[in-house]
Amino acid sequence: MKKVISLMLAILFLVSGLAFAGPKEKIAAAANGQTPEASVSAQAGRAPFFLFFDENGKLTEAITNPAKDSQNSGIAVADFLAGKGVTVVVAEAYGPQIVQVMKSKGIRAVPFKGSVGEAVKKVLKSD
Repeated sequence: MKKVISLMLAILFLVSGLAFAGPKEKIAAAANGQTPEASVSAQAGRAPFFLFFDENGKLTEAITNPAKDSQNSGIAVADFLAGKGVTVVVAEAYGPQIVQVMKSKGIRAVPFKGSVGEAVKKVLKSD
């Protein structure tokens, strides 16, 4: 009987730990190309591309920025990235509007100058 109770408690502990685990990190890098070797774009809102990485730093998707030519590109990009479940965005610089909107959506802005691959490594080391 004690073994059954111990096993049940162990399962309960495991399941409760999984239930309280936070969401997995999803990184978006504003990029000038479609590979991790590309340079990080000067601005998030007007970046030519976005590269998406999982919590292990694996590239999962590379797409053309759908909002790069819109009038309020920062707001449109923040909304787009939030819809993709992004938790961290990397770009060289950010306008004040995009930072405010991203923050309200739980997205962290990380400034970085260099390659996208180096930027993702920096983000993963800082977590």
